[in-house]
Amino acid sequence: MTTPTAPTTPPPFKPLAGVRILDLTRLLPGPACTRLLSDWGADVVKIEPPEGDYANRLGLPADAPAEQVSPLYTLVNRGKSFERLDLKSGPGRARLLEWVDQSDALVEGFRPGVMDRLGLGDAVLRSRRPALVYAAITGYGSHSVWAHRAGHDINYLAMSGVLDQIGERGRPPTMSNWQIADLAGGALAAAARLCAALVQARTTGQGAFVDVSMTHEVAQLNIIAEHALALGKAQLRGEDWLTGGWPCYGVYGTADARYLAVGALEPKFWQVLCEAIGKPHLIPLGTSSGVVGLRVRKELSDHFQLQSLAHWTEFFERVDCCVTPVLTLAEAHQHPLFRSTQ
Repeated sequence: MTTPTAPTTPPPFKPLAGVRILDLTRLLPGPACTRLLSDWGADVVKIEPPEGDYANRLGLPADAPAEQVSPLYTLVNRGKSFERLDLKSGPGRARLLEWVDQSDALVEGFRPGVMDRLGLGDAVLRSRRPALVYAAITGYGSHSVWAHRAGHDINYLAMSGVLDQIGERGRPPTMSNWQIADLAGGALAAAARLCAALVQARTTGQGAFVDVSMTHEVAQLNIIAEHALALGKAQLRGEDWLTGGWPCYGVYGTADARYLAVGALEPKFWQVLCEAIGKPHLIPLGTSSGVVGLRVRKELSDHFQLQSLAHWTEFFERVDCCVTPVLTLAEAHQHPLFRSTQ
């Protein structure tokens, strides 16, 4: 008779163990990118100016103690080591070159031309270390007609056509507190491209210049809207399939001024939902639009307004049809879904 053994914990996901990455970035997109790479096992060395990264005070009240550090800075720079260098000085540049000799990749988020003026551009660094992957995260691309323009997440979303789609029917565009261009078009895209370039470097011995334009990257991810455009359909805010046009996919209020997220996109889920709430006559109308779609949405809205969020949350625990509560951030932190993976 064999003795049962306890289940083993899966090994941590560290595919980049042994890879060293230099992080010359500030604020959100670049540091979030290198935080991901650190989470995946890379040794990330953050190079900051002599006075430190100004992001370490971002968002703090004016009277905050001098030693207090912004939570944003802490969140995006976890798992990294740090060194302060004056890259405008000879010794600072020499020290960075020493780091380059021992590194696999470098990530920077300056405007195009800044690193070249310091004598530390892509051509210089890769002539010194041919296998180096040099990633530049910019707003509009290193070589576009807007290469030298300043911008932030809201500008990149505006120029990509994404911001115009976000919001309710007949109302102005809405800004998201999740920085779509910075994080999807910047951090995630840069991490993916950099990892692909690292594979190439390991295979061929040749590094690459990874040019990440947050505006272009987020535009490429605008897939549903591009699909509608290809069909010749107007993009009306709050009226596309997944932004309010189809009753089966949307946000509905509850009796206590909270919200449910209904994602019953597939017919099987919509059927289960309609049957569960006693409205089988709506089964053929989940993807209806126009006047009919508005009528179906109104009927659902009126029904969900009859009970509190707590009631509906408990109700849909027993009904598998892609309906969930809209949680606050604090509630999400306490939910078993996240606590079980910590």
